[in-house]
Amino acid sequence: MITYIIIDDEPIAHDIIKGYCDMLPNLEFKAGCYDAIEAIDYLSKNDVDLIFLDLNMPKLKGFQFLKTLSSPPKVIVTTAYSEFAIEGYELNVVDYLLKPFSFERFLSAINKVTATDTSGITKESKEVAKPEGQYIFLKQNNSHIQVAIDTILFIEASGNYTKVVTEDKTISIREKISDTIQLLPDNDFLQVHKSFAVAKRHISSIEGNRIHISDHIIPIGKLYKVNINQLFK
Repeated sequence: MITYIIIDDEPIAHDIIKGYCDMLPNLEFKAGCYDAIEAIDYLSKNDVDLIFLDLNMPKLKGFQFLKTLSSPPKVIVTTAYSEFAIEGYELNVVDYLLKPFSFERFLSAINKVTATDTSGITKESKEVAKPEGQYIFLKQNNSHIQVAIDTILFIEASGNYTKVVTEDKTISIREKISDTIQLLPDNDFLQVHKSFAVAKRHISSIEGNRIHISDHIIPIGKLYKVNINQLFK
């Protein structure tokens, strides 16, 4: 479960963000703050995993507020001003959403939060955090399908699509395999071929240039053997 707060001086922005979040079962609302001073007071007494942060606020601007935090949680910027994007990434924000943003764009930002490691999660959350608590949403046709990351066996490039093969189903999404890999935790997945990336935990055996995962056989590309060798160190 990812706990979050919203920091924005516009009530309608709170309604939109919370409405999107309410559609996702792994997000838990904690507080809505209407300026940075209110947020500072809340964070001095409470820990959260994620902040939705507006930039153009009274009293203290969004990035000025962020710089006051010694150990900030993950941050998704929500703003109408694109010119501050570079500064945002210098401050290690997870994503930069330009208002008005769609639910699909919002999902992309949330996927970046859930796919990263848990190093930014609060101490209390670390004690109970498990890999099965990490999820991503994948768009297949007109549906957004929630997938537990630890159930993914491998992903495969297939023309203009990428197949995401899990323990119980295959989901085809209209994304490049390189973009799909970016959604997944670096420590858990390994690209082994220009068309394949595998979940390390699900590898049954490696024989020659083939990887066995469940009932599947995945080829190892010549240029990717160095990645496989890292498994044996």
